[in-house]
Amino acid sequence: MAFSISLPDFVHPQLRHVVAKMSLFDTILFYVVHLVDKFDLWHRLPVLLGAAYLGIRRHLHQRYNLLHVGKVNGKKYDTEEFTYRTADGTCNHPVDHLVGSQGTFFGRNMLPSTSSYALLEPHPVTVATKLLERRKYTDCGGQFNMIACAWVQFMIHDWNDHMEDTEQVELRAPQDVAAGCPLKSFKFLKTKKLPTGSPDMKFGHLNSRTPWWDGSVIYGNNEEGMIRVRRFKDGKLRVSGDGLLEHDDKGIPISGDVRNYWAGYSLLQALFVKEHNAICDMLKEHYPEFDDEKVYRHARLITSAVIAKIHTIDWTLELVKTDTLMAGMRINWYGLLGKKVKDLLGPKFGPVLSGLVGLKKPRDHGTPYSLTEEFVSVYRMHSLLPDTIALRDLKSTTSEDKSLPIQDEIPMREMIGKEGEKNLSKIGMEQMLVSMGHQSCGAATLWNFPSWMRNLVPHDIDGDDRLDLIDMAALDSMFYPSGLLLHIVFILYI
Repeated sequence: MAFSISLPDFVHPQLRHVVAKMSLFDTILFYVVHLVDKFDLWHRLPVLLGAAYLGIRRHLHQRYNLLHVGKVNGKKYDTEEFTYRTADGTCNHPVDHLVGSQGTFFGRNMLPSTSSYALLEPHPVTVATKLLERRKYTDCGGQFNMIACAWVQFMIHDWNDHMEDTEQVELRAPQDVAAGCPLKSFKFLKTKKLPTGSPDMKFGHLNSRTPWWDGSVIYGNNEEGMIRVRRFKDGKLRVSGDGLLEHDDKGIPISGDVRNYWAGYSLLQALFVKEHNAICDMLKEHYPEFDDEKVYRHARLITSAVIAKIHTIDWTLELVKTDTLMAGMRINWYGLLGKKVKDLLGPKFGPVLSGLVGLKKPRDHGTPYSLTEEFVSVYRMHSLLPDTIALRDLKSTTSEDKSLPIQDEIPMREMIGKEGEKNLSKIGMEQMLVSMGHQSCGAATLWNFPSWMRNLVPHDIDGDDRLDLIDMAALDSMFYPSGLLLHIVFILYI
């Protein structure tokens, strides 16, 4: 039951219709969260209070900020028949075979913005030039290395990509900044916009990847992609003799997703292909009666779970680096009762006490599963990329600040696409992996967006070079959530 009172002025206009629908209890919780945010307190609270704050936030988001886009057109199916990950993400939800599959709509966390500012106000190229472009490289210290940096793309290419239209858009640099731009204008394909059949959100965008945590970054997003990467022997995936990815006749790596690939990204793909194949060996040893298909399906489930666990309680903890977030992410995975109880008794006590992993039924809070437009928008972290990759000398017996000495520095431009694959083959998996582990990535801050990405050759979904160069900094600023950049500036300078 909604609790209706005159809302205070500090409630943002675009949130008022949501707050007006809240119960009295949830309204009180909303004001508690708002007060904590107003005084920038949540990460300074004692861990238990901080975890309680995150729990309140999750409760409110699950109840009021999960908006379904499009119609529910799926059907029930025999869940006993599909106890594995399908190639295109279908048949992973027990009551709707289409939920989370390739080609379904992105969801929303809030209705589309009704801001009076147009998409080009301020102009994306102006924002890129005056606020984003790197003036002097700033790294993040010891918090995040280049393996963690490459992991961002490894995950994004597992989850989401907006389906493109065939129509191109041209973006021209305004005269006041054009002289300092490597591209005075550039063209890119529009995002395909389709009718949803919903009165609240008439148009939406399709996800050309499978939004499940299903390892599609190495397995592919459909039947064709899956066939391309499999050996069809002992459940294994294709990998070259040097442990890196195989390549086709054009020099493009053979893997689940090859759009906008670079050496660090394909290195992680190769690493988890090897993990998959090692799991296949283990399964064949313990279950010799398993045929190729059964080994593949089980190995994919295990590998995907490993990837999800690394992201949740390893990668994310290093990114946020606070005791409160550490507690929150471990509660997500293991529950309040902790790892020992869950390992002993399993997920018997629900998501709060036993964590979200291993539940018998999905908890989608009345909204079919999808990844949301807002989720995609905030995962733009290109400032983490450096200008060079520092190769370490593995044969050296000396060290510099507990790191192996630098043997060579390779410009990032030479680590992208086909040239990057050739260089990675010369470097080898071991040296590249060790070098990335010793190198700090860039800091997520203003004036640290790689300049070399403002004149970039993009790839299509098949990994082929596109003819039109793009200004990635301008594209990122164009698709940030409304007002986010101005909010960042306010935080930094006020």
